[in-house]
Amino acid sequence: MTHAIEVRDLHKYFGSNEVLKGIDFAVEPGQVVCVIGPSGSGKSTLLRCVNLLEEPTRGKVYVGGVELTDPDVDIDAARRHIGMVFQQFNLFPHMTALKNVMIAQQRVLKRGAKEAEVVARENLGRVGLAEKCDAYPAQLSGGQQQRVAIARALAMNPNLMLFDEPTSALDPELVGDVLTVMRKLAEEGMTMIVVTHEMGFAREVADRVVFMDGGVIVEDGVPAQVIGDPQHERTKSFLHRVLHPEER
Repeated sequence: MTHAIEVRDLHKYFGSNEVLKGIDFAVEPGQVVCVIGPSGSGKSTLLRCVNLLEEPTRGKVYVGGVELTDPDVDIDAARRHIGMVFQQFNLFPHMTALKNVMIAQQRVLKRGAKEAEVVARENLGRVGLAEKCDAYPAQLSGGQQQRVAIARALAMNPNLMLFDEPTSALDPELVGDVLTVMRKLAEEGMTMIVVTHEMGFAREVADRVVFMDGGVIVEDGVPAQVIGDPQHERTKSFLHRVLHPEER
């Protein structure tokens, strides 16, 4: 079976700073993988290398069996199968939620306005915002804006979704609605890599949890193992800080 994502011996330098130090990593179709670890551990860089938003210094990245790091690959065609949701929502402030979800469909997939609108309304419905189609970003909460961003990604019919700390910019009371949408996607069988600090979500939803520190994968396994019974001191120390912040 072809891996949904495969990363081989991935290295990434920023100047003389080696941020990724030889990552080997694969995700199967339909799997939800949560990547956890301290700030600066390379989590977001790994995610951005998967769809070549960052150019790996060395190593290979395959998505659906296609090598994205091949110089001859049509990267735009390959990226169309990958949805990405960032910490910041990156919505166009002068466009309604509906238009924000339509625009990439029209420009990238060349869908006509009618088809793009049907798909946009359907996906805004999927994230619980059917009644907010005509609202502008400034009229939406941060959680609602992030759900519009998720709908925008889903409207492109991706085979897999990458989430880079999608709740970290949100007020705590708004996090739940975004995580609910992500849980639903997982239940529908969407292949997902989620960089997150939400340990409850990782424990409940992930098929696998990957703990990164210092540019390497320290532990990789089922949530009960990595979060519930970590084997490495670095993992234990990180989880203790995250799960028991009052003891700092």
